Amino acid sequence: MSASTVAVSAFGAKPESLNFKPQFVFKDRDGKIVSAPIVDEYQKKKLVYPTAKIDPRVNPRLMRAATIAQERAHAHSKSRCWHYVKEALLASGAVDGRPKTALAKQAGDELVRDYGFHKLPIRDPFAAPIGSVLVYTARGAAGHVEIRTKNGFVSDFTSKTPSKRPLLGVYAKG
Repeated sequence: MSASTVAVSAFGAKPESLNFKPQFVFKDRDGKIVSAPIVDEYQKKKLVYPTAKIDPRVNPRLMRAATIAQERAHAHSKSRCWHYVKEALLASGAVDGRPKTALAKQAGDELVRDYGFHKLPIRDPFAAPIGSVLVYTARGAAGHVEIRTKNGFVSDFTSKTPSKRPLLGVYAKG
């Protein structure tokens, strides 16, 4: 029977009401007996992700592309991120022709070379302005591309968090 069980049955109260925090006792590698508090509840505070900011230097058509992509996105990935981002960029008028590259990881180079985009000096996806295009790589894979929205990221699906792949770059048009 543990000490906390004894305290509960002896006093008829919960350990919390006695200011008693259960401890996990163990020996460290030097043989010294140490203890640590036992975590018995989850964090009650909800995680809040930062919302994106509107950068007046970014072309408003990119913000429209973010809205279009969000309207067309699915709940889960269809493995067609670059296709959906291309369609949103074209529908918003951010690009004047449909990008031709097949792989998502090639998107940044094509947007800079053929459509007047610039690579922004941003390494944190959460710091990307609304409407910017984020391009990711993955060794041996097609990569991933998404557009930053006010509350998250969108491609063929929406997400509150950015991709976990390595970020190649954040691209926008002035």
